[in-house]
Amino acid sequence: MNFQAEVEVAGVRVREMMLDFTLPAHYCHGSPLVHGMTPQQTPLPPPAKRLVLFVADGLRADSLYELNSNNRPRAPYLRAILENNGSWGISHTRVPTESRPGHVALIAGFYEDVSAVAKGWKENPVEFDSVFNQSKYTWSWGSPDILPMFAKGTTGDHVYTFCYTAESEDFGAQDAAKLDTWVFDHVKSFFNSSRSNQTLFSALNEDKVVLFLHLLGIDTNGHAHRPYSREYKENIKVVDEGVKEIASMIENFYGNDGKTAFILTSDHGMTDWGSHGAGHPSETLTPLIVWGAGVNYPQKVTSQFFEDNFLKEWKLENFKRLDVNQADVAPLMASLIGVPFPLNSVGTLPLEYLNNSAHFKAESMFTNAVQILEQFKVKMCQKKETTLSFLFTPFKPLSDSEQINFLKKTRLYIQQHKYDEAVSLCKTLINLALEGLSYYHTYDRLFLGLSIAMGFVGWTTYVILVIIKTHTNLTKTVQASNKESTVLFSAFAIVGMIIAFFLLIQTCPWTYYIYCLLPVPVWYAVVKELPVIQDLAANLLSLHIGQCIGFLLVCTLGIEILVFSFFYRSTLTIGLLIFAGWPVITQLWVQAKTTALIWTLLCVLLAAFPLMPVVGREPNIPLVVATGLLTLLISCFSLASRCRSENKHRSNEELKVYFYQMLSITLSTYVVSSTHDSLKNKQGLPVLNQIISWMTLVSSLVLPLLSPTFLFQRLFSILLSLMSTYLLLSTGYEALFPLVLSGLMFVWINMEQEALQHYGLSLKPKLAVFNFAYATDITHFRQIHLDDVRRSFFFVFFIVTAFFGTGNIASVNSFDPASVYCFLTVFSPFVMGGLLVLKVVIPFVLVSCAFEAVQVTTQLSSKSLFLIVLVISDIMALHFFFLVKDYGSWLDIGTSISHYVLVMSLTIFMMLMNGLAQLLTTKRLELPRRTKHHST
Repeated sequence: MNFQAEVEVAGVRVREMMLDFTLPAHYCHGSPLVHGMTPQQTPLPPPAKRLVLFVADGLRADSLYELNSNNRPRAPYLRAILENNGSWGISHTRVPTESRPGHVALIAGFYEDVSAVAKGWKENPVEFDSVFNQSKYTWSWGSPDILPMFAKGTTGDHVYTFCYTAESEDFGAQDAAKLDTWVFDHVKSFFNSSRSNQTLFSALNEDKVVLFLHLLGIDTNGHAHRPYSREYKENIKVVDEGVKEIASMIENFYGNDGKTAFILTSDHGMTDWGSHGAGHPSETLTPLIVWGAGVNYPQKVTSQFFEDNFLKEWKLENFKRLDVNQADVAPLMASLIGVPFPLNSVGTLPLEYLNNSAHFKAESMFTNAVQILEQFKVKMCQKKETTLSFLFTPFKPLSDSEQINFLKKTRLYIQQHKYDEAVSLCKTLINLALEGLSYYHTYDRLFLGLSIAMGFVGWTTYVILVIIKTHTNLTKTVQASNKESTVLFSAFAIVGMIIAFFLLIQTCPWTYYIYCLLPVPVWYAVVKELPVIQDLAANLLSLHIGQCIGFLLVCTLGIEILVFSFFYRSTLTIGLLIFAGWPVITQLWVQAKTTALIWTLLCVLLAAFPLMPVVGREPNIPLVVATGLLTLLISCFSLASRCRSENKHRSNEELKVYFYQMLSITLSTYVVSSTHDSLKNKQGLPVLNQIISWMTLVSSLVLPLLSPTFLFQRLFSILLSLMSTYLLLSTGYEALFPLVLSGLMFVWINMEQEALQHYGLSLKPKLAVFNFAYATDITHFRQIHLDDVRRSFFFVFFIVTAFFGTGNIASVNSFDPASVYCFLTVFSPFVMGGLLVLKVVIPFVLVSCAFEAVQVTTQLSSKSLFLIVLVISDIMALHFFFLVKDYGSWLDIGTSISHYVLVMSLTIFMMLMNGLAQLLTTKRLELPRRTKHHST
């Protein structure tokens, strides 16, 4: 492997490591959970013997509380409860607004560790305590995606689950509300069977019993039909009636003993276009209604202030609204039935929901404070053990003496019956303990952040030096003496050993060694290239200062446009409009007026896409069908043009491939139309359509390899094949996006030829007969020119446009589940996720193939251009690293993390896409030909 290839591979490895480790560095490292605490339980008898928890998956707060058009409640029973029998409010969830993290927050009281996403939010990446684990018995009914995770890892055999099959979670089903009726029916039959089962009957009559009903129908209908659909609203009625029946049946079963508490809430909400995962208010605001034993009755008020205007909209201005954080529900449940608070809970007990003595409330709050303080003490001890004593800086507001003072004073207030003062002190202690937990969890952030920034800067500098040394004529190769090399190596080796020793004596995690030692070899490689730096400095000093400043300003503006496009898609429109004027600015239009005019028109046309709404919000299947027909029309023109030209290379086999691709486009267009009609009529996904969809997907990767390797023929073949799959994954205007993008890419290839000629770098090759298969002769590669930086920037810009042109994929909720309905409708997170990623990748592949064509037709090594791309993306990554935050709104936090991960993944993806593009453009599979027999 040559030097340049080693740099390229090393670059990908460095970025993979940085992607794996730099994000946790912002949040210290690993899971935020600590272990080793003592369970804390309120010493006074609880108000309830049992608790029934209803979780209506995907239920938005406004969907439940708002009135219908006829001013009647959508859920009459639950409306009557909050007006006459219980307390209500909004439960504020956190990002990611997915089912597993939401349920963990509700039942375990802490916010899910990000590492769980790697397991699809299903399995337990870390063991945790929960209200179910602390109960004497828990029976649960519902989805196989949720229930097992609370049974797994519990101490003892006391959490029982009853699940329907995973296949039942079908977005294309006739009526997803059947998932909820299944739960209600099975709960009824369970209680009926207990009358003839003495063991079960006795267990149900114990204290500290939890009954958990997970209701998935609303979420499934929301994904399939949107939250404003009739199906979604009807499902809310089904849940309301089911809750009424179950509550009545349970009260009767226990002889109306007044010892049952009920809670109805949701794990997350849903956007208007039927998705969730991000931090939009429609996703983070969920309903909370609590009634029964130990719960406050409705509190009538004359006025109450909230920043939103919901109370007036819902006509609930006179009923006190008690908002909570989602994790606060776990201590509320624990307090109602008298079980220890979950060990890792960070929730604060919402006292206003409790209808009990001031003494009970004070004792419960004290238990809550001690439980969170226990976590703080364990976290502090862990950090103290792994930090040198003279470097350790404790969290001063909660020193050992302060902790003792808080606890003594609170206990004294309770003994003196000063319950309000005790509660106030407990709340202060909880807030300080949570601040302390955050302080110790992010204790090493500055140190690690500086190490990572040094690694970034060093690596970017090194790549720039490699480009200058191996791909330009700016420097003279000077070999450093062996003595100097040895001294330099020894100096950096000593620095590395000092850092390693420093980390070792502090017993730091192994990831810290990566953070801190990675900059050492990187900066060693930079300093080793000191002669190159000196030559470069001499060359720069000989240039006009205005040119240097102008070049830096243009580069800075270009990178800032890319960075801003992650926040505001409309920035891409500005960039594309600037691109439209490129031929005029550089005078290229003088030598190629027609090409320049088409370039400008297509840039303007593509610039319209980032201004459109995010994909999925407004489905438009007729537009997808029209796009399929337009693709067929373009194919026919291309075929006619090919038949008119006297091409001696054309064969019947090639025409067959072309017809297969046109047939594939036709079938895709039909399947999209018929599938969505079938789902609209609630007839499910037709099996034939599903088979055609999967066959189209598989064939789209093979058919281009059967076409000729001539430049435009192969690129058009790739477009047709990928377009057939993209149509199947489209629900609206985005179907047009690959067509317009590909048109611009074809013109870009021609424009780059004009640019080469304009700068006198090369003679203009005949693109019509240019063959990918014979374009890899390394002797024809030229050195990098300043204009090649612009080429690389164009590529990165088009890649970002491919990502964000039809939606912001940095936000999970911009994915529309309806995109995969031609392939499957039964819930399967990894298959659905894979198909949605494929939809994002297809425009990416089209740009990569065009860039491959630009590289070979401009006689430039793909590795040299890739190194420039690496520099651009590294500068962007460093930019986003400093923008990652863990404060502010959860929408801001989630977005900042998504952006950073995307940019860090960018080069790795581009490396993969570059390999795929080379495969798709240069390789050819020969169809077996029939041997002709000639008679003699």
